[in-house]
Amino acid sequence: MRSVVIVSSIFDRTWPYAADHFHSLWRAQGEVGFIRLEEGDSRPAGEIIANSDTVTRLVLLCVPVTLKCLQSLSALKEGAFSAKYAHNLTAECEEYLKQKGVKVYGHPSEGFWGQSVSEFALALTICGLRRIPQTHHEIITSHAPWKFSPPKEDNRPVVRGEQFSDDYRFTNGTVAGKRVRIVGAGNIASRYASFVHMLGADVAAWDPFASEPCFHRSGARKEYHLEELVKDADIFVPMVPLTESTTRLVTAELINSLPSGCLVVLSTRAKICDTEALYERVFRDEISLAADVFDVEPLPLAHPLLGRHNVVHTPHNAGRTTHANQQWAELLAKQFEPQGERKFLQ
Repeated sequence: MRSVVIVSSIFDRTWPYAADHFHSLWRAQGEVGFIRLEEGDSRPAGEIIANSDTVTRLVLLCVPVTLKCLQSLSALKEGAFSAKYAHNLTAECEEYLKQKGVKVYGHPSEGFWGQSVSEFALALTICGLRRIPQTHHEIITSHAPWKFSPPKEDNRPVVRGEQFSDDYRFTNGTVAGKRVRIVGAGNIASRYASFVHMLGADVAAWDPFASEPCFHRSGARKEYHLEELVKDADIFVPMVPLTESTTRLVTAELINSLPSGCLVVLSTRAKICDTEALYERVFRDEISLAADVFDVEPLPLAHPLLGRHNVVHTPHNAGRTTHANQQWAELLAKQFEPQGERKFLQ
């Protein structure tokens, strides 16, 4: 039994920590050959592996493989052939492996970054409610943010008050008691729903493709009509993958139906919304926005969203953490047949 992992620099730039973690998981089961290619090395696997006819388990991470390579791997039983986000096998190679009875593994879902994105979305929500990034930035250059009390001639607590710096024009304060309305009930959305439900929010979600347990386990009431979901939202969270069918799923009409002051949280893909309509309401100070994703990335430095008092923005980094990238490795490694002790399953 011989196990080999080959990783390219392209993969390492996309998934730092993942290859090394995968190596450590297999190393706990026995000896494993681990090859890290130099920058620019694009050789196919068959030119890299010595004694290829002895390899029984193989993982290629952004390393090309040809039919000739596979034919040299006469003892191969299991393999994973990963590009940056999917496999890199041609139809001819797939058919060959199928005929040879080689088990080929990939990721059945994007579960590896579900926790990272959902936690980040919760953080965006709280930052949007409490203006944490804005006040963090303001106190660097001014003492004004420390002056909570209103002027004596303007004794209106709704504007300012002791230790109060939230913007009363928009949804603010605690998550508890808020009407959180979510588009989606999948891997990321259901986790986020469970977080805000735990904090005391009234949670409803729309997702015609999710099963009933997705709603029950997350504490979300199932809404059957998307147009109804938006009508009473204090916090509105579109949280579905971007596909042809979900592009602009949240139409301008739906966005314009959001109540005045609503906080919109974007942490998956911006283009599931009509972003023109969304941004226009933000610019008119009708709603606030907490976003990690945008219709154009990176945002131009002169973009009017940047630095606004009613916008929290981060540079599309919700999903990638050490934990998420290690999860990538673990969810792939668990599919292979056990070899000795599988310590990573404990």
